[in-house]
Amino acid sequence: MSADRTTAPVLDRIRVGSAPDSWGVWFPDDPVQVPWARFLDEVSEAGYEWIELGPYGYLPTEPSRLRDELTQRHLQVSAGTVFTALHRGPDVWDATWAHVGEVAALAQAMGAGHLVVIPAFWRDDKTARELEPRELTSAQWRDLATGTERLAREVRERYGLRVVVHPHADTHVDTEEHVVRFLDSTDADLVSLCLDTGHYAYCGGDNVKLIETYGERIGYLHLKQVDPAILADVVAHEVPFGPAVRRGVMCEPPLGVPELPPVLRAAQKLGVDLFAIVEQDMYPCAPDRPLPIARRTRRFLRGCGA
Repeated sequence: MSADRTTAPVLDRIRVGSAPDSWGVWFPDDPVQVPWARFLDEVSEAGYEWIELGPYGYLPTEPSRLRDELTQRHLQVSAGTVFTALHRGPDVWDATWAHVGEVAALAQAMGAGHLVVIPAFWRDDKTARELEPRELTSAQWRDLATGTERLAREVRERYGLRVVVHPHADTHVDTEEHVVRFLDSTDADLVSLCLDTGHYAYCGGDNVKLIETYGERIGYLHLKQVDPAILADVVAHEVPFGPAVRRGVMCEPPLGVPELPPVLRAAQKLGVDLFAIVEQDMYPCAPDRPLPIARRTRRFLRGCGA
């Protein structure tokens, strides 16, 4: 049944937001991306009250200035985001923490409660060149687990943020097998999951099944859909993630998979407050394209009850 205002449940544990990613923003500074002030204006205009910081340096990093910009637009921050390569062992810790610390400090200053951690890509998302093997060794899995637990502990103790790890296409935490292995290898009291519905579907996973099976580990959601026809061609030809996005593999809801109403209902049944941040990968995109999509997506999610 399609979601509408008369049949949709009230999803009162779900707090909907959006992110710079939905405006085609992947990098701190890139001439093809919309300026940060335009993003803030338009995300507010589209009806969202929560955002993520996006790549560190895209939004102003001076806390008082950013706070003023957000307040003017009635926006709040749910999380910051970092990329890490903790499977490479203790040698990468200092460099990792230097970046994590600056992002976590800004997120904390903005009143956020989460830090989204994305594993490193095993192949370049532009050239498709393999940067390292796509499968981790047993030792690398151990380093990933222990490094993530250390990161989560330090981030919680120093900044009061909850680490949520984001399974992502073309990383080592992607498929159901890899996600389950990661969850089973890490401490549930320290490490939660940012379930990105699009990436998990992109990699063949069943979002509702994961929520129902590992509900206590779901700490955050990214809402995204995949075009199944484009995805089939991407998989068949082993297209890397960046070019796949340029082909339009991530599409606006409700045009793709997974169906979001069942995902949202499963999340609501967990009985905990969850952010559900819309992310439609569109890098690069025409500057006038994101706002109409954002408006339609917010209207669709309201029809789902969120």
